[in-house]
Amino acid sequence: MPDSKRTALIDHGFQTLVGGAPTTTGLIDIALTYAPRLVAVDGGANTLLKLGRRPDLVVGDLDSISYAARTAFADRIVHISEQDSTDFAKALRTSPARLTIAVGFVGARVDHLLSALTEIARSRARVILLGDDDCICLMPPRLSLDLVAGTRVSLWPLGPAGGTSTGLKWPIDGLSFSPTTRTGTSNEATGPVTLAMQGDMLLILPAAELPKLVVAVQSPPRGAPARPL
Repeated sequence: MPDSKRTALIDHGFQTLVGGAPTTTGLIDIALTYAPRLVAVDGGANTLLKLGRRPDLVVGDLDSISYAARTAFADRIVHISEQDSTDFAKALRTSPARLTIAVGFVGARVDHLLSALTEIARSRARVILLGDDDCICLMPPRLSLDLVAGTRVSLWPLGPAGGTSTGLKWPIDGLSFSPTTRTGTSNEATGPVTLAMQGDMLLILPAAELPKLVVAVQSPPRGAPARPL
């Protein structure tokens, strides 16, 4: 994406969360391009200290933060000791945003990724999880994506779900999805895609499609409404 178009997407009401899973300066820089507020989620503060980055906020129960990071960022720590929610949930609650791009959550421990996905579905927060290979979000009721033919489009239901589509190699119209019956992984775009969905469905795209996903989650969708489940 040209720099001028990328700059137009920057919104200072957007934030980048950095978790404790391994990540890179490059990935953080990509997220900050669109979401300039920087928030460390507990052990993510260790990553930012190592990379020479200073967060606007550090949130968590602080059981994974190093003494060095705790000292360096002492003036911006929000310590929440309760154990009834994850550090990811604490960060979303403490620092709400119109859009959150979260790095350092995809990869490493699978249980941390699953808990982040559960929190996104529970809170309905507008979050994009960004990893080296994938970007993931909870589908809004309708979404339009300006994809090129051959782009991988995977759908993973968190419960009963169904909907309609245009621009997919294998249309989803009339299909009933659930985690134990039918999923929609490894579909492909044939061009621009429109999805209309009922139920909780994850959308998984290649990480390189982040700019288009950032646009899509903010833009009025095209296409017909989803069918009832």
